[in-house]
Amino acid sequence: MSDQIFMYVALGVYFAGMLLIGYIAFKRTDDHEDYMLGGRNLPPWVAAISAGAADMSGWLVMGLPGAIYAAGLIEAWIAIGLTIGAYLNWRLVAPRLRAYTEVSRNSITIPSYFENRLRDSTRSLRVASGLIILVFFTLYISSGMVAAGVFFESSFNGDYMFGMLLVGAITLLYTLFGGFLGASLTDVVQGLMMVIALVVVPVAAVIAIGGLGETSTLIADTAGAGHLSLLGGTAVTGGTILAIVSALAWGLGYFGQPHIIVRFMALRTPQEAKSARRIGISWMVVSMLGAVVSGLVGIAYMAQRGIELDNPETVVLLMSQTLLHPFVAGLVLAAVLAAIMSTVSSQLVVCSSALVEDLYKVARKTPPSQKRLVLMGRLAVLVVAIVAIVLAISPNDSILGLVSFAWAGFGAAFGPIILLSLFWRKLTNWGALAGMFVGAATVFIWKALNTGLYELLPAFVLAFVAAIVVSLLTYKHNEEIQQEFTDTGAMLAVPRPHAVGDTP
Repeated sequence: MSDQIFMYVALGVYFAGMLLIGYIAFKRTDDHEDYMLGGRNLPPWVAAISAGAADMSGWLVMGLPGAIYAAGLIEAWIAIGLTIGAYLNWRLVAPRLRAYTEVSRNSITIPSYFENRLRDSTRSLRVASGLIILVFFTLYISSGMVAAGVFFESSFNGDYMFGMLLVGAITLLYTLFGGFLGASLTDVVQGLMMVIALVVVPVAAVIAIGGLGETSTLIADTAGAGHLSLLGGTAVTGGTILAIVSALAWGLGYFGQPHIIVRFMALRTPQEAKSARRIGISWMVVSMLGAVVSGLVGIAYMAQRGIELDNPETVVLLMSQTLLHPFVAGLVLAAVLAAIMSTVSSQLVVCSSALVEDLYKVARKTPPSQKRLVLMGRLAVLVVAIVAIVLAISPNDSILGLVSFAWAGFGAAFGPIILLSLFWRKLTNWGALAGMFVGAATVFIWKALNTGLYELLPAFVLAFVAAIVVSLLTYKHNEEIQQEFTDTGAMLAVPRPHAVGDTP
């Protein structure tokens, strides 16, 4: 009982810290652009770590170690694919998207950027992309709520529903009032907590087992050929190749994740994407390595103690509780919540922007006031959170399964369009619509076919082809679009100094 009190105190400190940051962000949010994009004033380190934390969710601390524990190193290819994809996203998309969204009528959401960039007078592109965001993000947010419920069940033998509602309520509060800035600043704290936890837990486990040699021996003895197939000793089969290709394909999803690329749009200048990339990829490499090692070390730790896990995704939670002082274990558990809450908060803000900026404003005949827009944004956060909680009451898939489907949906629907809009002058609004429709539809169809190949890969390729073909058929020269393309390149070429002492 005393141990649980220590853990509850640690969680209480964490929850209070998140609410305090949300309040600070609330005091610095004056208008709609502040609420949705932080006034385009994020320093590189905030953008980098918040993008990483928003990206990873409960998948990093629960889903990936659990997959490694259950299926072995074959699942580590997901981490490799994601790291490559994240690097290319920061390198190719970040600076150009930051510049282009400002040049193209100061677009503050991805759907509004599509509409402005492609001069879509029908507004159908903006509405369609807003609806895609709502559908897939509601599923994505639901996966976070599921992770919160599983967390409380596993860590405190608590009630799934209570845990889900508690985490949902805290996340909702600081996002509701702090908006984008609140989500970004809490993400920084949460990102640091995640990476520390994924270093501390496996190191403590290796020491408890008896060192690296004993750990390696136990893994080899208990995991079997399935876990060590990529270390040699087993034939490479067609199924193995398919699994590797599917895992690497996760990296393609980065180009289309609104909650990640919106951080690029919020940078102070396009030139700061370079330093942000270095910080973000460093954080990611350490975190991913820690997650993979945690899963492998978990195999040895559980085998040595004769423990059978009902749910492999709880391997990090169990090791932290049995290895660390209760207060420290509570902070590690808080890091798991941090992984969940950082993603949920970021996605709630993007959903809010889709409802308000891309659907509500489009439907209104007269422009609403800034005060009304901020109010509507907060109401949108509340509505989406409630829907996600309702969906999470009876989960019918694993955390990794829920995340993978939503990740594929965004990657296929938006990824090709983001890349083409930034680097190809001839993309048209009809080509973008065709690409979005083909990408989203293929994800659903391919998932139903159950071919064994991750649905993101075929959907991404088909969407890319559809967007190019339809654009070539519907292209008409527009001098204004050509000038914006040129102006974007000029903005990237000329460094713009930022005032010393600026803060997020």
